[in-house]
Amino acid sequence: MADGIRRGASGGLSLVAADSDGGADAAMEALSSLAEIEGWDAELCRRELPTVLPRLLSVFQATDNWTQHICILRILTERFLPHISLSELEQTFSSKILPKTEQFFDFLTSEISNQATRLTKQNVELHGTLRSHLQTLVHVLEALTGCVRHICTLQEILPLEYVHSLPISVLHIIKNAFTHCKNSESLYNEFLHLFSDLLQSLFKEAYSLQKQLMELLELVSVNSCAEDSTAVMVSVIHSVLEICSIISSIDRAFHANTWKFIIKQSLRHKSLIRNSLKHSDIYSGLCENILFSLESCLQLAEQMTQSGTQESTDYKLFQRTIKLCRFFANSLVHYTKEFIPFLVDSCSQLHQTYLQIYSKFPPSLHAPVISEAHHSEIAREFLMALDPLLLHLLSFRPFLEVVLSKTSDLSPELYLPQCRLLISVMDKLPSETQDVQALWNTGSQLPEEIPRMPLFTALFHSLQQCSGELSLPIVLPRATGTEQVEHSATFYHYVCIRLCAFITSLSASHFHLLECSLLETILASNMITTLLAMDAWCFLARYGTADLCSHHTFIVAYLIKACPADCYQVVLLGVLLKRLLFFMSSDHQVKFTELFPPKNPENLLLWQHLSLQALIPLLKHQVAHEIFMMGLAQCQEWLSNEKSLEELPQMNTALSALLSMCQTARETLEAGQRMVLVGAIGKLLTVLHVPQVSSVPCLWQAFCLIFQLLQLFIQMLEPQVLIQVLTVQIALIQLNPPDHVLLAILDFLSSMGKPFIPPDFQVQVLSKLSSVFATLLACNNWLIQQNATEAFTQFAEETNHEEILPQCVNSEEIKSKVVGFISKTHHVEETAEARMERMKMENAVLRCHLLGGTADQPPALVVEPSPKRACYSPREAQYKSAVDTVEEALEAVKLLLQRGPPPTWLPKKLETLQMELNSLKNSIH
Repeated sequence: MADGIRRGASGGLSLVAADSDGGADAAMEALSSLAEIEGWDAELCRRELPTVLPRLLSVFQATDNWTQHICILRILTERFLPHISLSELEQTFSSKILPKTEQFFDFLTSEISNQATRLTKQNVELHGTLRSHLQTLVHVLEALTGCVRHICTLQEILPLEYVHSLPISVLHIIKNAFTHCKNSESLYNEFLHLFSDLLQSLFKEAYSLQKQLMELLELVSVNSCAEDSTAVMVSVIHSVLEICSIISSIDRAFHANTWKFIIKQSLRHKSLIRNSLKHSDIYSGLCENILFSLESCLQLAEQMTQSGTQESTDYKLFQRTIKLCRFFANSLVHYTKEFIPFLVDSCSQLHQTYLQIYSKFPPSLHAPVISEAHHSEIAREFLMALDPLLLHLLSFRPFLEVVLSKTSDLSPELYLPQCRLLISVMDKLPSETQDVQALWNTGSQLPEEIPRMPLFTALFHSLQQCSGELSLPIVLPRATGTEQVEHSATFYHYVCIRLCAFITSLSASHFHLLECSLLETILASNMITTLLAMDAWCFLARYGTADLCSHHTFIVAYLIKACPADCYQVVLLGVLLKRLLFFMSSDHQVKFTELFPPKNPENLLLWQHLSLQALIPLLKHQVAHEIFMMGLAQCQEWLSNEKSLEELPQMNTALSALLSMCQTARETLEAGQRMVLVGAIGKLLTVLHVPQVSSVPCLWQAFCLIFQLLQLFIQMLEPQVLIQVLTVQIALIQLNPPDHVLLAILDFLSSMGKPFIPPDFQVQVLSKLSSVFATLLACNNWLIQQNATEAFTQFAEETNHEEILPQCVNSEEIKSKVVGFISKTHHVEETAEARMERMKMENAVLRCHLLGGTADQPPALVVEPSPKRACYSPREAQYKSAVDTVEEALEAVKLLLQRGPPPTWLPKKLETLQMELNSLKNSIH
């Protein structure tokens, strides 16, 4: 039933209810009366307020007429609201008007959404109805905006209890309006253009209303004793947070201002609402917006890089997006600082967000390819703003438990960012208290604690997953006088420098943890982290005292002697011991040689790993003499002891010690000693039987050591010895030996250009030599093929027997590779994108190997690079590369013709090539 407004007997206006028979007439009369009230001046409204306001409110509550509803709402907000005192506003006005308005707005938006699904081209009447409904929504928003604007003008500080119901209802209406705008494309489909003007007005008015409401809430004061007021402010922040998620894809600037309001109000009323806020939702929203803004920024930079242009409009949008990234980063830092005790549940998401951010920047293999200028700008504006975040989190135990978790299961693209995060922690941790440092450095100590790794262990664990990225450059700031400039370093260098810097600040109470971590890493199976641990240990030896260096050196030496001789850890510890020996003081070196004298055969196990260059001159000559005497005696004893293969490992140790001595102190040997040594080694070669290597694996090592020792004295070898060595090598190659044996053979072949070969032996020596070279150059193993090419190149540069070079290269494909290697030809220029994809593949292979292999690993995925890798360059670049290769090959042929007569088949081959060139030329036309 509609209510009406009728003129009373006294001439004033009275509000009466219309019965069912005269409902339509009463409604028309009421609208006429409302129009009359709209014409009242301010004085008349003030005078009639006590009488008319209650009746208007009654009609407003009861009416179902939309037009009447809007008319009364406008009259109430424009005519009577200015005359209501602030203290009576809630009771007299807001609590009566807003619930009904909220209900009306919800109903009308729902009605519009339902009707929009029935839109057709023929239903013109429905088009008009929907436009009318949308216009009504706009009028509601306009009336509410005027209401809020008026309240803002009343006084500077506004108690929240005076406008208790206003913010909640208004925000609900705003959220509905924005939701309708956001869903308009799917609601109206192909008819959207018919309503776009009204939808724009709806968004604009909702925007104005929210802006005005946020200004009002800036003036609000919350009474700490009023529990309802606190709940209202909490509800306001949560409602605005919901609005943020709606408008994020509609208007970025407005979205950022809305977030600014959330952060500001949360901090302003922190003491009252901190226990009631949904901190995890706010934090989640900030993290998601950081990632979204950063992704947008990187996409713009990538587009500008790919197009090769930097249009002003694109660049301005890029700069605005960077500012948005910086805003969200600053907001996250500020919010974390103020509410960190409440962020326990958000630590995992924060950790993931941090890693996701740094996965977008070099040297990550998953970073987009953008220009250095754009990268620098993003780093300067955004990453520097985010940097202080870590300072607030270092002392927050839940965060470090997530970062150092033993059960952390990261995706491959996040391993490198995890390394960067841990390095950043190392950079900042020295400024923290001892308690905080202990949390990061000690790991979990009690069973009831969340399992976590020590910081060092976590770093080494993450780094072993990033083998591909270690050689890639990372841009770092460097101080130069009063300025900071950027310079590039490899990621390995970046990690190593920072790890060593952290060691200098390490507390004495945590030093034993560092030693344990370094030793555990060296004894592990990953070569990359082993190398880093060695570098850090050597830095420690130089940075620490001489006594500390000596102490570590003796410990490593005892460990080597305690390990089984055939375990791979002995080799790793031997490399470390070799490096540490260089840092020992002269007194400690003397003590070392006294404690581990080479004249005792059991100590040759140590000296085989050491460089005598590390020793002071007096010790060097003494130790070299003792190693020579003991090593030679061991070899001679083995030769005279019926050549027992059970004792071959001891002889190998002696040979290895002799090799190390000859490589680093060969000048200490007299001519006679050299002859004796070469004779003994040559005799070993004659008594070792090649067929036995299959049943006696240590024979492989013996042959390798013999080849390496003979290479050092190759100019002293008799032709018969050279023939014997090459004969043994041919026999070994036929048995498909391990790679390290082939590499030892190639090392020997690389020096074969040095000795003088008498004419009587040239045929035998050179034929065998060309046979070995031809076999190894044709090897499909890329490692052997590369080393064979290097060895052949060195031999070709030094030999006087150039006539055998063509015999070593027995196919056109191998010849092309050798010529390309000599002329340093790049057959295919690898793009940055192609390099990233290749390194991702290699990382996957290495991870599979590290984990022992997986069942679903594709068998075609190999570490060896493809001999015919697909070219990723544009077509023109492919043509250019191919033609350049042909030109370089022709230049190589010219050089060969200048050095000697050509083979007989060359003229015919050149004629064939000429015909191919003519055919290609004709095909172009």
